[in-house]
Amino acid sequence: MSALPRLFQLVSPALPVGGYTWSRGLETAVERGWVTDEAGAREWITGLLGHALARLDGPLLVRAHRALRAGDDAAVTRWARLYDATRETAELQHESQATGRALVRLLVDLELVTRAELPEDLEDCHVAAFALAAERLGLGEAEAVRGFLWTWLEGSVAAAIKVVPLGQTAGQRILLGLGDALEEAARVAETLPDDDLGAFAPGQSLASAWHETQHTRLFRS
Repeated sequence: MSALPRLFQLVSPALPVGGYTWSRGLETAVERGWVTDEAGAREWITGLLGHALARLDGPLLVRAHRALRAGDDAAVTRWARLYDATRETAELQHESQATGRALVRLLVDLELVTRAELPEDLEDCHVAAFALAAERLGLGEAEAVRGFLWTWLEGSVAAAIKVVPLGQTAGQRILLGLGDALEEAARVAETLPDDDLGAFAPGQSLASAWHETQHTRLFRS
């Protein structure tokens, strides 16, 4: 059986993990006037893709997927804990934990995994849970990391459409224009050495922290 239907299922917006409820700081960036139009939204998303997702989230997903395929639960736990430690605000940490737990619940309900099989702390880490979902659905490393990056990219564009706001066509232009950037981010994620792991996105960190006390909010982050 082709892996494509499984990949489409994993990256579908219909997947019940609540990803649509998070803007990852974008809502505050709009509130403070950092992002005001389509070009600004594209720049924000492109920056995070290259400086955060490609250099931390993606590489850690790749490592968790490799560890799962090797049956190395200790390594899965180590990568999950490292990812949790890199969440710089309470909202970013809560997003990873909430979506990770939701995805694991779905995998259990679909009988793709039992809770007894879960490596320690995997459930509280969305990156590790996504790697587990990909592994149980028979997806390879390349499909897993590109699926993960696409899910993040599509969610970020959907948030921008709501809060900037942008039209649906503008959102599709951003997605179309970032295809090459996504592929480059996946390539970096697959080849980045351990010593080079690390994101640098101070603007997102500040926006995420300020969002915790923002008066009017549509999103949870």
